[in-house]
Order: sequence, then C-alpha cells, then structure tokens
Amino acid sequence: MDLLTINDRPGEYSASYYAATAQHLSEFPTATGEISCDVCVIGGGYTGLSTALHLAERGFDVALLDAHRVGWGASGRNGGQVGVGQRVDQDALEKMVGANKARALWDLSLASMSLVKHLISKHKIDCGFTAGIIEADHRKRDVVASHDYVERLQNAYGYKDIRALDQDEMRRLVGSDGYFGGSLDMGSGHLHPLNYALGLARAAREAGVRIFENSRVITISAGSKPLVRTECAQIKADFVALGCNGYLGGLEKTLGRKMMPINNYIVATEQLDVATAENLIRKNHAVADSRFVINYFRLSKDRRMLFGGGESYGYRFPSDIKKLVLKPMLKVYPQLKDVKIDYAWGGTLGITMSRMPVFERVSVNILSAGGFSGHGVAMATLAGEIMAETIAGTAARFDLMASVPTPSFPGGVRLRWPLLVLAMTWYSLRDRF
Repeated sequence: MDLLTINDRPGEYSASYYAATAQHLSEFPTATGEISCDVCVIGGGYTGLSTALHLAERGFDVALLDAHRVGWGASGRNGGQVGVGQRVDQDALEKMVGANKARALWDLSLASMSLVKHLISKHKIDCGFTAGIIEADHRKRDVVASHDYVERLQNAYGYKDIRALDQDEMRRLVGSDGYFGGSLDMGSGHLHPLNYALGLARAAREAGVRIFENSRVITISAGSKPLVRTECAQIKADFVALGCNGYLGGLEKTLGRKMMPINNYIVATEQLDVATAENLIRKNHAVADSRFVINYFRLSKDRRMLFGGGESYGYRFPSDIKKLVLKPMLKVYPQLKDVKIDYAWGGTLGITMSRMPVFERVSVNILSAGGFSGHGVAMATLAGEIMAETIAGTAARFDLMASVPTPSFPGGVRLRWPLLVLAMTWYSLRDRF
C-alpha cells in the first residue's frame, strides 16, 4: 500500500479545518526535464522547507520537490502544539546519553523554539502563535512526579517559563474533571500549522528556492553528484536532503528500519460561543495529557475545539474518524456531547523506537532528518537549519543529533507493524487501568 495516495486525493490538501482556513499559495509547477542545482530537497514539510530556506539564504541554488503540495503531510495536519524540550524528557535522556549530552539536546530544543518565533517574526507569517501548553496528569499518582520534574527543569536546567499546577488550578484552566494536576509551560505555544508551513514556503520562494509540487521522487542514485528521478524529471545535484518523515516509504530502506509511520486523528467542532470556549480552556492555552496514547487539544482562533485523539498503525485511515476521536473527546469533555463536528481528518507521522529523531548521513552527500514522533513543529524546523549548515560545512549540531541511539524496530520493516500494534495495545490498556 502507498501512504502517499491511499488516504488522499493526489495533489489536494486533506479536508481539514486547517486547509479550509489556510492562506493558500498558487500551485507550484511540476518538475519536468533535466534540472541541475546545488541541493535537491525532498519533502515540502517543515524539515524540507526550512532546509531549503536556510540554504537559499546562504547562497545555494536549491530545488525542492514534493509529491503533493507544500505542507500537505503532517506539517499541515498536526495539532499545532510547539513544545520546548525533546520528545523524551530530560531524565530519560540523561540515562540514554549522559548528563552533558542531555543538556546539549535541551539547549537545541530551546534553539528550535527560538527559531520558530524568529521565522514567524522575520517573514511575517500569520499563523496565530499563542503562548502556553498545559501538561495534564490523568492519574493522581502522576502529579508528584510531574511536579518534581518541573522543579528539576527550573533548578537543574534554569528553565523558568514552566510552573506546577495543582488540581484546583488545573480544573480552573481546563474545564474537565479528568485531570488532577500537571504543569503550564509559557515558553511553549500553539499555532495554525498549515499557515506556518505555507509561510515558510513563501519565504523560501522569495529567497530563490525553486519549488516543484506534484513531483514524486521515484529513485535516488547516490554518487559524486546524486541523481534524483521523478516521473517527469531528472534532478542532478551536489547534495540531497531528505525531509520525508512518516511518508518516506521505500525511498531509503535503511532509514525505513528505524522510522515507522503511524496515523493520528483530529476533529474540529462547530464554532462555540465565548462563554463555552472560556469554560473549556480558560486562558487559551494548548493542552496535552499524560496518556501514552495522548490526547491533545486547543481552541482555534474562531473558538472551535480542535481535539486530537486516537491512533492507528495500519496504512488506511478508519472509515469514521469522527467516531474514533469523539470517544476520547467526550471522556475529557462530556459537556460537548451535543456539539456538531464540522471537520475530521487524519495524518501520518514518523515515530522511532527511542522517540528521538533520526539524523543520518545516508551517504557523504545525502542527509536525512525525520522520526520526530509527534514533536516535530519546532524540531523539524530546526532540523532544516541544521541540515543546511551541515551542507555548508558546519556539522557539529547534526553530529550531536546523529549520535543519539536510534535502534531499528524489531523484525525490520516487515515485522515492525504487528510488533508495534502489540506494544501500543498494551500501553493503551495501561492508560485505562
């Protein structure tokens, strides 16, 4: 089965709230004939667009290829939460890579957030960035540990933008009886993810990047000048940068063993009145809870509840996404049982065994970054800057990310799916009980 076509119409954005409210660009041309460039970037999401933009600003001649439209994949469909930190918390990172390297990875996460804010400001990207993410504990027994972690970030890492929330304050901020405490991080935030991606595309175009849509890459031939083939074009470049994440497919089989696609789903309600919206999330922060199969939700600019919940591990989206997401949404917010759902959509992201990104040199002049495991808005943007500076000759940050252990899935590409389903089913049961 083909992830690029099985759930979507070729060259069309998903029928999401984001696509319905985006500041769309005119369609870019399809790549045809023979094209030469310094760098060929594959993938028009945050990673690819950021790579192309930062390379063009350094004076490189860049061609960017996307199989559909820029921002078509996870970059235009996600929950819009932009979080500080890596996908794995600092305690786990210290055990994984040691205290010094864990601190360096923390600093990279701060750099990723600063970069997102800088790009939004510099390029005047109208994506409604709003500060604040609440981490909500769904079990009482988790609150002590989450408060200890907040204290550790404040004291050991000097991070003062986060504070603990007790049960009373949590329930004042989030109108649900399902949470018992947690934290509020004002250094993180949320935005309209597709408008952010389209803003990066505008900036890349203005910087001189040649963007080609509906230009699916068929093969990449390594060599002193790699050759990238689409159905209608051959692109010869000095370097290739892969930013495909969950939609990598079989394009590069080594990476496929370390990164696996899974599907997430989101619904958008009808517009809510001011009082109802205020009672759901009082200060317009985004919320993510402590379940292994996470619920993540926030209010849109026009006061809709955007609620993400539920996962699937096959290729095909379920026939009734609305029904799938309503179940966790109504568990959190039973008061929404009579509210109309205007949009329901799915998207595919790339996860890894370690839940840390995979930065890899496929060959001396072919680089890849992906596997952001649901934490990609800021880190994928930074990954693009890092790949650009690596191609330009400064590889320290790329090498740091590449040094993080990213084991292959047991059983390789063929068996990773059934084994993951077993593991995820176990964790889902643990969430319930």
